[in-house]
Amino acid sequence: MNRTTLSLIAAATALAAVTGFATLKPAGTSGDSASATAARLPVERTSLLCPQPSASDIADTTYTSFTPVVEGASGSGKAQLQAATEKSADGADSSDGKKSGAKAAKPVVQPKEPGKPAAGDTSGADAPALVGLASGKFAPGWTVQETTEVAAGAGRGLLGTNCTAPDTEFWFPGASTAAQRTDYVHLTNPDDAAAVVDIDLYGKDGTLKSTVADGITVQAHASEPILLNTLTGDPQADLTVHVKVRSGRVGAAVQALDAKTGGDWLASSADPAGSLVMPGIPKDATSVRLVAFAPGDTDADLKVRLASPSGTITPAGNETLHVKAGMTAAADLGDVTRGEAGSLVLTPTGSSVPVVAALLVVRGKGADQETAFIPATAPVGARATVADNTAKGSTLAVTAPGEGGRIKVTASAGSGGGTAVSKTFTIKGGTTQNVEAPVPSGLKGTYALTVEPVSGGPVYASRMLSANQDGVPAFTIQGLPDDRGTVSVPDAEQDLSVLLKQ
Repeated sequence: MNRTTLSLIAAATALAAVTGFATLKPAGTSGDSASATAARLPVERTSLLCPQPSASDIADTTYTSFTPVVEGASGSGKAQLQAATEKSADGADSSDGKKSGAKAAKPVVQPKEPGKPAAGDTSGADAPALVGLASGKFAPGWTVQETTEVAAGAGRGLLGTNCTAPDTEFWFPGASTAAQRTDYVHLTNPDDAAAVVDIDLYGKDGTLKSTVADGITVQAHASEPILLNTLTGDPQADLTVHVKVRSGRVGAAVQALDAKTGGDWLASSADPAGSLVMPGIPKDATSVRLVAFAPGDTDADLKVRLASPSGTITPAGNETLHVKAGMTAAADLGDVTRGEAGSLVLTPTGSSVPVVAALLVVRGKGADQETAFIPATAPVGARATVADNTAKGSTLAVTAPGEGGRIKVTASAGSGGGTAVSKTFTIKGGTTQNVEAPVPSGLKGTYALTVEPVSGGPVYASRMLSANQDGVPAFTIQGLPDDRGTVSVPDAEQDLSVLLKQ
């Protein structure tokens, strides 16, 4: 066999390790070369990391765990969430399953069977970062929502984030080291070995010099909140943070706290791309600020469009945005939605240049303002899920920036009881709709929403949680990218048959 043949076999073996199943058929088992297809199989192992929720003594945090029912998933398995510094209750290490002999404290939430959300809560400044691991039937599409209410102080309001998978690179346009902001990048290491991380900061004039942002060590089973204004002495109203992992892997999220307008979690932007979508700007947003960054060596020129309920429009005075290579650009869009649901769509004016982007959104006026972020989000894909929904406090926004299509939205059973309900919606091309998502019959507690495209082009979605805190319109927004609950496993018959004859 030549090297290419061996590479294909190695790739199939790696897929088998992820999915628990992969097949290499010998040559001649099928007479039709067109039969070579890629099967999508449920993943059998998923890791999630939740950042430390708050440094406030008056913070109240809720965690909600949910796994959708997935056809073909394993009939067994388990899921667990515990402090990053702890070991699992059965003595298995929280990240890789090695025996440690240590016993974990009672987890903050105990995941339930697929189709049933589970909720738990904690309070105060001592709540730790969490490491989650799911296997078997609990793994495909597993999602965990962390939602924190802070009644007063810097960052007061509603803060929410989806717990994320560990990775080696993250982009955060929309961070800040301005005087009224206190931004931390939280790094959580789920593994047995220390991780080494570099943090690059980019302002309006390019790279910010720092002597302490390279080679940051995050110890095994530990979480480190890094205060951004300790990395540079150059205050920046609009900042792009690039987290790169030299060795190991981490989970990363930015917690942005504002002395006047509350705070929220800034999730990482979708991977750099020529076109981006930021779905679900609230219809009552009083201020929207766009922040974008071009990582490469080429300037980017972008068309700025708003997908509204009636179609795509151009914001007056903000038709385009020029982003210089290696520099952070920003534009104030004001109350761009003007009382209607909307999503911001960025496309190249000419040649495509990869960019990352996010929106800083404000609701309310004067002293009663609250902020949240909408980073560029990947499309829903095959399926996306978001947990911790309530009957009256959740808004699901869906946009189809190109071709329209149909989607199915399923409301799970409630964390305390209820029956799942599904409903189908049509989303017109070039529009954003705040759909009337179904609510479980007999709902008790909170529930999960799962979005699945039925037909048509790509759709993007986000969910807003809102609450009134003494007149302040507190809110937080989470995107719904594909949940990566399945993986494509190719039937390697055709390729290997050809290669084996060479």
